[in-house]
Amino acid sequence: MEERGTQPAIGTAVLEVRVVVIGAGQAGLSSAYQLIRRGLVPHRDFVVLDANPAPGGAWLHRWPALTFDAAHALHPLPGLPLGTPDPEEPASAVVNRYYGAFEEMFRLPVIRPVRVLRVEPATPGDMQEPSGSIRTDGPLTVTTTAGTWRADVVISATGTWDRPYWPSYPGRGLFAGRQLHTHDYRSAEEFAGRRVLVVGAGTSAVPFLLRPAAAGARTVWSTRRPPEFVRRPFDAEWGREVEAEVGARTAAGLPPESVVAATGLPLTPEYRAGIDAGVLVSRGPLAELREHTAVFTDGSEEEVDVVLWATGFRASLQHLAPLRIREPGGGIRMDGVRVVKEPRLMLVGYGASASTLGATRAGRAAARAAVARVTEGGEGGATGNLAG
Repeated sequence: MEERGTQPAIGTAVLEVRVVVIGAGQAGLSSAYQLIRRGLVPHRDFVVLDANPAPGGAWLHRWPALTFDAAHALHPLPGLPLGTPDPEEPASAVVNRYYGAFEEMFRLPVIRPVRVLRVEPATPGDMQEPSGSIRTDGPLTVTTTAGTWRADVVISATGTWDRPYWPSYPGRGLFAGRQLHTHDYRSAEEFAGRRVLVVGAGTSAVPFLLRPAAAGARTVWSTRRPPEFVRRPFDAEWGREVEAEVGARTAAGLPPESVVAATGLPLTPEYRAGIDAGVLVSRGPLAELREHTAVFTDGSEEEVDVVLWATGFRASLQHLAPLRIREPGGGIRMDGVRVVKEPRLMLVGYGASASTLGATRAGRAAARAAVARVTEGGEGGATGNLAG
């Protein structure tokens, strides 16, 4: 057996571990930390496979102009205070340094860059019961670009960053201007003097209106429903309410909704000023795009040079397709962090645990459930409140 912190050679052989964690973002790192606290030995008992070339998770890819003070709040990882970063430093640099320090301090067995191709039963031919149901005993095989692992439990913490959602609209292929998703945004200055249509109503859409407008762009906002600005504080109580609402959907096997659908938009002084300036005022639903114009459902038309799709992301779960965990409506039925159809699989950073605060708690729940399964053969620990 390898000693703690010793990485085994990766070759053509199938490597046996108890748990594989996929993804080294907030949820994956929290899960790994909690696995060590519960007695699992890095590299011998579990590994963390990360597709990124360096620490930082999805934050590693954020545009350079996004400073730490302008980013959504980053909740600290367990056991290592975040401290007080320079608010003017790029958020990507802050998180890269912080996550890297966390990995080093706790000697986490992160192997990168490794892209997971698929997760499937280790013996597919033995998984079909006579009744047609799927057996959920035996190990899972994790096939990657850098080798193959076999594990009793998989904790998938892959987030959403690599699955930007591009909606289908009439004329999208005919538009002669530039189209980009917020995934590919780099700086507001590149839109100076341009007419920019921003499509999307989420919390991520609002900064992509304010920043280009401040840099000299003329922005137009399109939302399917009127934006709902709320005055309530976005505090811990608000966070618990959001998690409860999203958690109820995943418990029923429904796809998670966007956070803004559950919360509305915070009416901050900055957003209030944007409304007063006419920047944060929606033109309503987009009907179609033409070569140089956007047409709205009220019949009005606006000339635009750029369409910025602030339409969010979908959960990155393609690697789990062989496990057939989707419900008929496209969602995944969850019992806390455990997938009901596949008790060997935990999802963290999905549904109610998509925020950094929720992801930290979900990592603890997933580690508890994983250790219970590999040491006792049970399924306990994954149900109920993520705060356990």
